[in-house]
Amino acid sequence: MGSAHSVPAEMRELADRTGFTSEQIEHLHRRFKQLSRDQLTIRKENFDSIPDLEFNPIRAKIVHAFFDKRPIEMNMDEEQLDRFRKEKLKFLFHMYDSDHDGKITLQEYRNVVEELLSGNPHLEKESARSIADGAMMEAASICVGQMGPDQVYEGITFEDFLKMWQGIDIETKMHVRFLNMETIAHCY
Repeated sequence: MGSAHSVPAEMRELADRTGFTSEQIEHLHRRFKQLSRDQLTIRKENFDSIPDLEFNPIRAKIVHAFFDKRPIEMNMDEEQLDRFRKEKLKFLFHMYDSDHDGKITLQEYRNVVEELLSGNPHLEKESARSIADGAMMEAASICVGQMGPDQVYEGITFEDFLKMWQGIDIETKMHVRFLNMETIAHCY
């Protein structure tokens, strides 16, 4: 009765299987309960209560990503982790490749950049276009190398996309902040 806060066996098992600490698992559980409104599952409409997503122009694509039916395996080895990372990148690639032809064209990239920057009243459409054009030129230099003056870069293939993301920690880049800890602490 006078013992310190004990960690349930299930929590310790999850910590062992996932690499998360018990505190992180408790934190995730509180977030899940708040987001799901104490239901057993999270539904698409539960994402309406996430402030960071409310005005995000690609909100529908992000919410869809949470319901894409890919199984997540516990205790993945390096090969499985690499495959899972590629799946995340494939999802991101398809967000840009709107016609699903296996290539992100300059126009597709412009559309996404303009959509992402549309909420910024200080940025004109032409500036967004310049940002997209510059990024596409950088992609071409990474993927094709030095191009001749009459050479045209057709677009970014998935293999090119993998090259561009090589060495970048995708796990820290693809996340959504659901709520801050002060909110959680006051809820319970």
